[in-house]
Amino acid sequence: MSTNPDAIYLAQAIALATGNVANGGGPFGAVIVTAEGAAFEGVNRVTANNDPTAHAEVTAIRNACATLGTFDLTGAVLYTSCEPCPMCLASSLWARVDRVVFAADRHDAASAGFDDAAFYEYFETPREQRSMQVSQLAVDGAPAMAPFNAWTAAAERVDY
Repeated sequence: MSTNPDAIYLAQAIALATGNVANGGGPFGAVIVTAEGAAFEGVNRVTANNDPTAHAEVTAIRNACATLGTFDLTGAVLYTSCEPCPMCLASSLWARVDRVVFAADRHDAASAGFDDAAFYEYFETPREQRSMQVSQLAVDGAPAMAPFNAWTAAAERVDY
C-alpha cells in the first residue's frame, strides 16, 4: 500500500466513484484535503438529485466550505476520479484550491458516455457562433452597475 498522500486520496476518490454507482449516482468521486489536513468527500449526484451542478468536485467543495464556514480553500488539494469538467475547474478556481490531481482523463470519461468536449469547444467558439447565446441588454430604470455600486459602498461586505 502506498504512503504517498496523493495516491492514497486519489484511490479514495476512485473508490467513492465506484461505490456511488451502486448508490444511484454517477461514476465520479472527489476528496478535497485542506492545508491543515482535513478531508472532505463528494460524489456525483446529478441524476440522483436532479441537480446538474452536483458534480463530485463541486459537492466536495460545498461539503468542505459548509463544514469549515469559509469559501476560501487556499492551500487545499482536490483529488478526483476523473479530469474535472470546465464547471468543476472554475469552481476549484473560485474556491482557491491550490492543486487538482485526477485519475481518468476526459477522453476516458467520453468513452463511457460522459463527453465534455462540447463544453470545452463552447469557450473556443466565437461568441456569435456559440450554441447558447449570451447577450448583454440595457434596461431602462435598472442601471447595470447598481449592484456593484451598492457592493463597493457596503461597509459590511466580505470581499472574495
